[in-house]
Amino acid sequence: MKRRLLLTLTGLAIGFAVPTFAQQKEPVDPQLIQTLHDTIISKKYNEAINNHDAAAIAALFTEDAIFVTDTTGPLYGRQAIEKFYTDTFKGWQPKNHTSTTDPHSARMLGPDTLTRAGVWSETGKGKNGEDVAIKGYWSEIDTRQGDTWKLCQLTACLTPDSWALIYKSFGLPPATAPSPTASPSGP
Repeated sequence: MKRRLLLTLTGLAIGFAVPTFAQQKEPVDPQLIQTLHDTIISKKYNEAINNHDAAAIAALFTEDAIFVTDTTGPLYGRQAIEKFYTDTFKGWQPKNHTSTTDPHSARMLGPDTLTRAGVWSETGKGKNGEDVAIKGYWSEIDTRQGDTWKLCQLTACLTPDSWALIYKSFGLPPATAPSPTASPSGP
């Protein structure tokens, strides 16, 4: 009796678990990835960056979006995201901004939500007018609102080499890493 119950429970557990694992590993339709990249989010984002249009960038996000950068930490909502780009464009006017989606990174998180990641690059002017080419990585969560896809979370960071170029180009002291044995200081 106990053995039969154990086998039945094990069978039920496997029966429920297998479809769950299969769903988590199901890749996104390549056509959806291409559509998001070419016509909806990525293309509009790249164009807005290259045109230094903070309002157009913010319009690509949901009202309650979260944008995480390695320079500011998390920014919450469209208004904060627009302010970030408005302030950024005062000292950095990128051109040739491009982003590429890693097609293997895209995964559906739900029927109207997906995640994807990739690389980005752009060129701006340094302190003395020289071109400074930087690059980094990004990951995002997109959500469908009606017929439109919006960014609900974006994380973007520079590569270490790009940070070094920025420090050198703008005459800033190099960043120093904290000691591995240092303890955080409290307020």
